[in-house]
Amino acid sequence: MTYTEKDKNYARYTVTSALPYANGPVHIGHLAGVYVPADIYVRYLRAQGEDVMFIGGSDEHGVPITIKARKEGVTPQDIVDRYHKIIKESFAELGISFDIYSRTSTKEHHETAAEYFDNLYKAGKLIEKTSMQYYDEEARQFLADRYITGTCPHCGNEHAYGDQCEACGTSLNATDLINPKSALSGSKPVLKETKHWFLPLDKDEPWLRQWILEGHKEDWKTNVYGQCKSWIDAGLQPRAVTRDLDWGVKVPLAEAAGKVLYVWFDAPIGYISFTKQLKGNDWEKWWKDKDTKLVHFIGKDNIVFHCIIFPSMLHADGSYILPANVPANEFLNLEGDKISTSRNWAVWLHEYLRDFPGKQDVLRYTLCANAPETKDNDFTWKDFQLKNNSELVAILGNFVNRTLVLTHKFFEGKVPAQGNLTDLDRQTIDEMATYPEKIGRSIEAYRFREALAEMMNLARLGNKYLTETEPWKLFKTDPERTATVLNIALQICGNLAVLCAPFLPFTADKMHRMLNLPAKGWQDAGRADILQEGLAIDKPELLFEQIDDATIEVQVNRLLETKRQNELNAWQPASVKPQVAFDDFGKMDIRVGTVLECSKVPKADKLLQFKLDDGMGGRTIVSGIAKYYPEPEKLVGMQVCFIANFEPRKLKGVVSEGMILSAEDRDGRLVLVTPSQLVASGVNVG
Repeated sequence: MTYTEKDKNYARYTVTSALPYANGPVHIGHLAGVYVPADIYVRYLRAQGEDVMFIGGSDEHGVPITIKARKEGVTPQDIVDRYHKIIKESFAELGISFDIYSRTSTKEHHETAAEYFDNLYKAGKLIEKTSMQYYDEEARQFLADRYITGTCPHCGNEHAYGDQCEACGTSLNATDLINPKSALSGSKPVLKETKHWFLPLDKDEPWLRQWILEGHKEDWKTNVYGQCKSWIDAGLQPRAVTRDLDWGVKVPLAEAAGKVLYVWFDAPIGYISFTKQLKGNDWEKWWKDKDTKLVHFIGKDNIVFHCIIFPSMLHADGSYILPANVPANEFLNLEGDKISTSRNWAVWLHEYLRDFPGKQDVLRYTLCANAPETKDNDFTWKDFQLKNNSELVAILGNFVNRTLVLTHKFFEGKVPAQGNLTDLDRQTIDEMATYPEKIGRSIEAYRFREALAEMMNLARLGNKYLTETEPWKLFKTDPERTATVLNIALQICGNLAVLCAPFLPFTADKMHRMLNLPAKGWQDAGRADILQEGLAIDKPELLFEQIDDATIEVQVNRLLETKRQNELNAWQPASVKPQVAFDDFGKMDIRVGTVLECSKVPKADKLLQFKLDDGMGGRTIVSGIAKYYPEPEKLVGMQVCFIANFEPRKLKGVVSEGMILSAEDRDGRLVLVTPSQLVASGVNVG
């Protein structure tokens, strides 16, 4: 590396990104938290000429996958095959530049994970423990936490899972649930003894405390360090590495029939098995050579696994390096609400790529600019539009387009001579030369928002320079001065093509083509001769296009419809009121009336005044349903049910002689109760 002294001795970099579950597509929360920052870091390292391996893949084991398969009536393999393809293709289309993107259902991974367990077992690094776990006697199997539902003891949610209540967010043990039941059969599970193998994290506490709390206090992010410290200070406990399931990597012990490796144990081993697939016999130096820097990019829900549990697994083997850094981000929210796959409250990557073809870099830019690096952040479609129109189009795209258009207009599309420099020119060139280091330092410190802002500041420098020199006014009176100005503006364009590449790779490729700029490394940036005099440049194309309000409205309306559907799905009938005697019910006189007139009550936004033919000379009834029937005159002729023997009441000066019956729909709307066919006015309902 060029700017961080401690990194100069690394011979190579192993960079991993969290393995997404292959039970659904990737959404913008995944991208902002893990994959966009990881890709920026890797692309920067490659531009520096470093030896880098970027590892990704699908996590294809675990209970969420078996639950989805059961719901759809297909096999777990069907589920992972479907979503692995979607995830892999959408990552590639967004430009996430993995050296390998594999999957944990491969034969190579099963062999590697089973061998890793077997080595720890034979070395005495695992302990055996028996415990009581829930068992479904009808389904004849032990139940994973997600296969147990019940009432949350904290908030009363009747649909909490055995590991977490999604209503209040509290972490649970299955035995905490009130009235637990099996999600497989619906029956009440029983506690039954089972044996599993555990990683004794309690024995690792001393060296973990020294390695993390003393060794990484200064260089790990505050959120990462803080979560690790909290876990260690609370006292580490042995962690099970096996489960009673039939989907996953089989435990390689004769006595472990019907057991698989726990997904959190087998998934990070995927980084190693994928390296073997990519590097063959040369894989070990990427995981065991002290000159290799290991960096894990993850979300905050994976901090403990990558900072405590996986390092304990690596340490137990004894031959592996430990991660130098684990730059975990916080969560990205969507339109002020937590992203939720179960509620479909997300912007899915494959759908974005379909709806916004050719705009991969707009999403990358927005997610980097809003990256939840130190706290949860929010994505809104209006901000996405603003980032595109007011920054990418108005700043970066505008500067490059103006420069290239003027070059073609005045100098036949060739880079003019730099000529004699003024103080402003030298000042601009000197400032331009500082950006590679400023951007590089921020990337190496995992401050990607800051790095992106510096890249855009270079484009702002270019716009400022053009505004101050006004080359479009100079050419007639001073063509030589115009040549100098456009030469320097073109040098800024060339530098931008190199320096924007980690963030906006598609834009960088387009700029390289337009400028006829050969491939350049980071060490070439900052120079005022990155484009040679006389070099022919292609005709300019717009780097970015405006996104109009109608396009954004489509996306916002889609989310609003999702929200409405979620509210409908979450609706439950109100609790039944206390029982009443039949004779009490019989005291109510419910009849059918025909609406003769209907109008809003003056100075009462919620009230409608009905005049009914009740078969007994007519009556007036006031009802608070005006917001649901904005055109009350359309109710004339409708038949409604009403209570005829309520004591009259005066409402806003109108005497109401009864009560119109209405029902509350799942969306909260009140609808009138009407007979299914025409009947005589005044008949009883009973």
